[in-house]
Amino acid sequence: MTSTAPLAAPTSAVDVHPLDQAAWASLTGQHAHFALGIGLARRYPADVSPFAAVSSYEERAWADLRELYGPDEVAGLSGPPGFTKRPPAGWDIEGAVRGVQLVATPALVSAPDDEAFVIGPADAAEALDLVLRTEPGPFRPRTYELGTYLGIRREGRLIALAGERLHPPGWTEISAVCTDPAYRRQGIAARLVRAVADGIRSRGETPFLHTSAANAPAIRLYQAMGFELRREVEFAALRPASAGGG
Repeated sequence: MTSTAPLAAPTSAVDVHPLDQAAWASLTGQHAHFALGIGLARRYPADVSPFAAVSSYEERAWADLRELYGPDEVAGLSGPPGFTKRPPAGWDIEGAVRGVQLVATPALVSAPDDEAFVIGPADAAEALDLVLRTEPGPFRPRTYELGTYLGIRREGRLIALAGERLHPPGWTEISAVCTDPAYRRQGIAARLVRAVADGIRSRGETPFLHTSAANAPAIRLYQAMGFELRREVEFAALRPASAGGG
């Protein structure tokens, strides 16, 4: 059903910015070793990330993606607003959320954080619990393997988290930014964002991130830190249509 051999990206005559297809650029590039795929579609293993990607929104690509999913699985995709206005053949839309993509500018001050530590296998269960309670976005048991995830502990408990998710050429996404409610309004999340950004910049790459278009306070905070809006996006959850469905 899925290919385990190295997957090459189909060639395209259209020059697409890597951030316009960030998941595809990751799964056919830096994260190719995670990729499950066939033809014009790729996905992450379910325990790593719910995200998938198609090289284009043509019918053949959606059909290829359909081959990668069982009837009880849900694929997470992103694209321009309205890209799933009509469900593609073989898929049902579970839901869609508008978001924004922001990129770091030279104004972003990045720096290591002496209190931060690298999340590893022994911390995965705590990280999952913190994400479940704070809901910063999708996080799975092996998500921390996508890049460097940093955490902060207080009194032995993991109370804040942020790390690297998608990794298009020249860019790295900052994701899973969250803080236990009892420790908010202390600037801890901003410190972790700066620390993660410092690691990204040390590789000569540029940080970027996504957040809900409805989360005005988060957007203002990121802009104040030195990020700027690049574009609007839509995040959609799709489920393979049942036999006889659309």
